[in-house]
Amino acid sequence: MTDIRAEIDTGEAGFGDYVALLKPRVMSLVVFTALVGLLVAPVQVHPMVALAAILFIALGAGASGALNMWWDADIDGVMRRTSGRPIPAGRVQPGEALGLGLALSGLAVVMLGLAANLLAAALLAFTIFFYAVVYSMWLKRSTPQNIVIGGAAGAFPPVIGWAVATGGVSLEPALMFALILMWTPPHFWALALFMKSDYHKARVPMLTVTHGRRATRAHVLAYTVALAPVALAAGFTQIGGPVYLATAVVVNALFLRGAWRIWRRDEAAAEADDYAVEKSFFRFSLVYLFLHFGALLAEAVLAPLSLATVVATIGGM
Repeated sequence: MTDIRAEIDTGEAGFGDYVALLKPRVMSLVVFTALVGLLVAPVQVHPMVALAAILFIALGAGASGALNMWWDADIDGVMRRTSGRPIPAGRVQPGEALGLGLALSGLAVVMLGLAANLLAAALLAFTIFFYAVVYSMWLKRSTPQNIVIGGAAGAFPPVIGWAVATGGVSLEPALMFALILMWTPPHFWALALFMKSDYHKARVPMLTVTHGRRATRAHVLAYTVALAPVALAAGFTQIGGPVYLATAVVVNALFLRGAWRIWRRDEAAAEADDYAVEKSFFRFSLVYLFLHFGALLAEAVLAPLSLATVVATIGGM
């Protein structure tokens, strides 16, 4: 990996810089989906075990972020969107990020194994490896399918949460995994449509760079169409229900509408309004998963209440 802008004056790093290395925005999604995976599982977990598990999953996610920033520091310094990150800005040395990432990885995996079970720990270890090595070191710079395959790294947290509770894996966590996996490409390709120059400068083979924006628009629509039935499928399992199904229908209808609008656009129209449609689709994609997983959580909360109502009604007859 090339040296990071030797001409930058290295200032003293603050606490916020080390927090930024952990990618707290990404961590928040990881924590939420892992928590939902744990809470919707058919096995109750002691609150202290659940709290410890989520903490160590969060640490594992942060470790992945630090390792990713260490490896990608050269291209982060080229891209406008990431040039202010702690390493390319010169506030944190690459070795510090590497050390932090490795230390947190070991701590998170070992402690999750002790707090929960070995399967959950193994899944967390594989997730960190997949994001740091398979995606960051290999896929990201070698193929336009980087996001398609690499999206698996972000799809594992609900599976880990489910494994914490049950010690196993079944159809429900597989569908939660598939939901995130299929959502990832249209989410990132929408970003790439209005950030294409960044990926060109960094020589990252994003689909917009290798195949052009017209092909990228078609891929956004195709993956959004494929995503909808995956999202709806979870509603017909034991973790779904009317709240989730209603949410999934509305949210995916809106998402499909946005993808259709993106597909119909030409570059002249997009440039004329500063990619307003693409930016709107991307912003909506940020809440897409939170709405789906929030609906799953609502089903888990409402199901016992519904059962209690039925029992009380029968008892009063």
